[in-house]
Amino acid sequence: MNKKDVDLNFKTIVKPFERILIAVDEDDSRSSLAAFQYALSLAKPNLAALGIVSVLELEDLNVFETLSPEKRNQLRGRLADDLDRYVKEAKENGIYDVQSFVREGKPAAAIINEVIPVFKPDVLLCGSKTKPVSSAKKIFIGSQASYLAQNAPCSVMVIRA
Repeated sequence: MNKKDVDLNFKTIVKPFERILIAVDEDDSRSSLAAFQYALSLAKPNLAALGIVSVLELEDLNVFETLSPEKRNQLRGRLADDLDRYVKEAKENGIYDVQSFVREGKPAAAIINEVIPVFKPDVLLCGSKTKPVSSAKKIFIGSQASYLAQNAPCSVMVIRA
């Protein structure tokens, strides 16, 4: 196919997002906050539903915490409290259809397998730490953000702080 065979009739199509899912990670509050603020800026003018998800990473726990139902419940409760603050902030910013999701396990897998099928977002936003590598200072997205971008059935935006 050559250039003459392709009709490059570019038109601007405005298709607002109706369902936005934002993944927040308390271990990376700067990029999570930046992604959350961006999600608010998309959700409000589009009157979009906003889903907010955070995942309790069991790999971050020591063996005693993992085996203790009380400790896991305490950590899960703290995560739910953090999400409640995000929900409150979203509602104070004029977003009225807000849902929160707490999951356990590997964050990207839990989001893709457990939250996306339920919430059915048009777009998923997540933060990613900027990690300069070597003297060339190449920048890579984090492993969770990369997995989400490669495997999510919806569009994914990776937001940096």
